[in-house]
Amino acid sequence: MSGATHNDNAAFNPPPAGEILGHPKALWNLFGSEFWERFMYYGMRAMLAVHVAAAFFAHLGDGARAQASLTFGGYTAMVYMTGIAGGYVADRILGYQRSIMLGGALMSVGMFMLMAPDLTTFLIGLAVIVVGNGMFKPNISTMVGKLYAPGDARRDSGFTIFYMGINAGALVAPIVCASIIGQQFGYRWGFFTAGIGMILGLVVFQALKSWLGHVGTAPEGKKGYGPIVQVLIFALILVVPVYFLLSKSDVLGGLLIAMMLGLVAYFVWSGFSSGSKEQLHRYIAMLILFGANILFWALFEQAGSSLNFLAQDYVRMPDVSIFGWTPTFEIFQSVNPIFIIMLAPLFATLWVKLDKADWNPSIPRKFAYGLAGAAVGFYVLVLAINSFVGDDGKISWIWLTLTYLIHTMGELCLSPIGLAMVTKLARPHETGLAMGGWFLSIAMANFVAGRIAAIASGGGSGHEAAGSLAQYGDVFNQMFWLGIIIAVLFFLAAPLINKLMHGVK
Repeated sequence: MSGATHNDNAAFNPPPAGEILGHPKALWNLFGSEFWERFMYYGMRAMLAVHVAAAFFAHLGDGARAQASLTFGGYTAMVYMTGIAGGYVADRILGYQRSIMLGGALMSVGMFMLMAPDLTTFLIGLAVIVVGNGMFKPNISTMVGKLYAPGDARRDSGFTIFYMGINAGALVAPIVCASIIGQQFGYRWGFFTAGIGMILGLVVFQALKSWLGHVGTAPEGKKGYGPIVQVLIFALILVVPVYFLLSKSDVLGGLLIAMMLGLVAYFVWSGFSSGSKEQLHRYIAMLILFGANILFWALFEQAGSSLNFLAQDYVRMPDVSIFGWTPTFEIFQSVNPIFIIMLAPLFATLWVKLDKADWNPSIPRKFAYGLAGAAVGFYVLVLAINSFVGDDGKISWIWLTLTYLIHTMGELCLSPIGLAMVTKLARPHETGLAMGGWFLSIAMANFVAGRIAAIASGGGSGHEAAGSLAQYGDVFNQMFWLGIIIAVLFFLAAPLINKLMHGVK
């Protein structure tokens, strides 16, 4: 083992004793807290692009959805972009527990602001959510990694269980917030329901706080209310530029590129300054995998925008009624988490069994499989659009469901594995920042996804009409070829990337 690994072992301080289903009790606190935070996020996400297009940009005609897609992409990008600052705050100032509580409180306030009928207040609400999410999302994921000793074979399985908490919340939220509350009372009340979910998440986190023990507590010399007040003031100041960037897509894109370049420079410098060639190589491997992560989520995150608009206009819903409730197009936002919950236990068990048999694919190979899944999922829609459009001009719900199934299988090969990978490759005192970097790569992906969705659902391209079924098919076909080519390249490069990881699996 390398010196870095020995240092990791020395730094590890286990959480309080006690297990549930073979994992530390603290995992289940984080599971429940994340469930409600994701209920908030995915409940709002299921309605956001559609609501923005109808409520604020309807006067643009065919351009309403394109503008809404850019707003959606800008918001989802910045939700993840602020994770860098949030990771720093948790590592150096507040600790993970207090960062999570403060971030969740801000998100609750921002969510209730989305009920406003004017665009200015709505965008300020989005900005508050962005800032709060930066302190919540990367830090709760980092805490999961801190529950396991380096080399603990349960770590990947623990992250997959945690991922089920994410998706349990994501499953329920679109049904409750969008398809039931939103459709019956209006999307503004759907946002209110999502905000209540965030408050419940904070209640769970605080009620089970004793299970966490020392994990994520404030650094020495940073206890007390002073640092909390300082961070809160900074967070409120940060809302101003975030609000500005929500309506300045080009400026946001340039900022994301600058931040990614800064991230690369920092981790290369940190690798050099560590005095360990192995740590430098590990950071290089981590940054390469960040690149794969960008492409995967740029494809996958069409779910909330272009695929949501596709479902609204061109997907034939099943003719069923459940206790008097008829599913609406927003229900597709719950399809991915349904498959996650069905398949995540199988994948979690599979990785452990393959590891025992010495057949477990390397992390880079899993990333290649994930990229291939994202690409093939779009080819399913291309096939349906080219060959299986009905007389009503729509495709069956089965095709979109199949796309989500294939995307989900790709996601399970990449996303929970990527979260665990960051906690394995980063130096112990930089895990929060590294996790913020992981979410920054997702931020870049969401920005790109917004641009793609604007073309697919409203921008027009070539001779196809804006937002037409043929336009969707043309863009999805390009996404398939891009994804499959990069997946093959990553598969072939996996041995080299694995060598840079120096034994990290």
